[in-house]
Amino acid sequence: MAKRNGNGKALRIIPLGGLDGIGKNMTVIEYGDDMILDDAGLMFPDDNHPGIDLLLPDYTYVLENEDKLRGIIITHGHEDHTGALPYLLADLNPDVPIYSSKLTLGMVAGKLQEHNIKNPNFHEVHAGDHVKLGELEVDFFRVNHSIPDAMGVYITSPAGTVLHTGDFKIDETPIDGERTDFAALTKFGEKGVDLLMSDSTNAQRKGFTPSEAEVGATLRDIISRARGRVFVASFSSHIHRLQQVCDAARAARRKVVVTGRSMVSNTAIARELGYLNIPDNDIVDAFDIDKLPDNKIVVLCTGSQGEPLSALARMVSGEHRTLQIQHGDTVIISATPVPGNEKAVTQIENMLAKIGADVYDKSRGLVHVSGHASQEELKLMMALTKPTYLMPVHGEAMHLRAHAKLGELMGIPRKNIFILDNGDTLEMKNHKVSLGKPVESGVIYVDGLHIGDTNQVVLRDRKKLSSDGIVTAVVSISSQNNQLVDVQLASRGVSFEITDDIVEEATARLRRSLGKRRRGSAPMDPDADRSLVRDSLSSYLWDVLHCRPMVIPFIMEV
Repeated sequence: MAKRNGNGKALRIIPLGGLDGIGKNMTVIEYGDDMILDDAGLMFPDDNHPGIDLLLPDYTYVLENEDKLRGIIITHGHEDHTGALPYLLADLNPDVPIYSSKLTLGMVAGKLQEHNIKNPNFHEVHAGDHVKLGELEVDFFRVNHSIPDAMGVYITSPAGTVLHTGDFKIDETPIDGERTDFAALTKFGEKGVDLLMSDSTNAQRKGFTPSEAEVGATLRDIISRARGRVFVASFSSHIHRLQQVCDAARAARRKVVVTGRSMVSNTAIARELGYLNIPDNDIVDAFDIDKLPDNKIVVLCTGSQGEPLSALARMVSGEHRTLQIQHGDTVIISATPVPGNEKAVTQIENMLAKIGADVYDKSRGLVHVSGHASQEELKLMMALTKPTYLMPVHGEAMHLRAHAKLGELMGIPRKNIFILDNGDTLEMKNHKVSLGKPVESGVIYVDGLHIGDTNQVVLRDRKKLSSDGIVTAVVSISSQNNQLVDVQLASRGVSFEITDDIVEEATARLRRSLGKRRRGSAPMDPDADRSLVRDSLSSYLWDVLHCRPMVIPFIMEV
């Protein structure tokens, strides 16, 4: 096929998220005066983000170039690809077109409704559809993932072509019968794929990712043998897994109870749109569960990541309104902990063990398989699409580099493989790719109702407070001679008691420090005095107690 002339303009590929972890997936594709946004995801916080609810990619570049934005493409319905949309649309013209599958748009609509964003400009697309957005043209193709209606995109411009796999695996026995479209991938490979952006999540895992269908057999076996109630914790968006749980429950003649806000919402949407099939009489409201014997119940719930406010965590702690896990129940953790959540999941499993529940996780049985391609599938993707350049996406640094090595094994020259950071830019001219000028990037912290106000200094202070506590020092200084009059100390969250000896010694040190700095009766300098009190008291607490609480000084003139 003859390649189009780019007329000197560059196609720019700008990842704003997705290259520093599993989440915040967002990539700008820009050509001249036309721009599209490929995914708009979030990331959930870990122990390094105390008090933070969500992390979003910094989409300043999108806002600054809003006049170019021809549309937003969402590859599938997981929150690491959709979760930033409500915040982005609140800052953008809400009429920007959003292109995705029926299920994805249904799940996004629920999120937008929660944020009071009305009448979004949705455009439902199907695998095989072609959409023209200015000088950028997009072809959608089907891939397997852990959620129905997942798609990748093939983007054509006068400067060259980009194929983004989206999140994918190659599953020859998918739950819904919809396989990855090898014919489309082969066709794009023949037309020419200049740059392949490919899912890197499992780039370190050898072989092939097992089929989702293999989980079904394990679930059926566990549920059929369980004597009491069965609780299954999974991602609420993992519709294929939910279907298999429902099928296993019906086979064991059990009713299904759904609990957890997102689980209730997503199962309702999936059932309404025809992606989750279970008869109405096999679904039971949680308030009616007492009417059924324990061996007739399967509970679908959130909490597979150990989230403290999830349904599973509340049922374990006895804080759930209608359900409580008890001795003899069976609990299936049907997920792998997202990096950073391992500790929380282990804590939940230990709590379940103390209660006397029979706990199954992936270490005990095949209750979960990944939705992402392993090494042989990643190599097959490259073999089918025959890219000239490779840009690993969707992963941490170790995943991206492992994927790059696979690219070299497949014959892609090292100079043609780009391992980028968020905000880096690739430029394509006449089908040749090179590094461009970076753009502003980073993280937007969502802290309750506040968006973007929290910064690294705030997070550092929160971590310090959580680990070392706080000491307040009220220091009274004479207005007549600038001499120290009194020191009062108070503390919260520290591992020691403020004794009279500590106050006496701290006062003596402060008196000496103030005396050294002051000469005669110079006027007070509150900022300098606060800094001196903080440094002197911090030094004293470390010397005597070997701890470093946050010290907050208050200077009073008396």
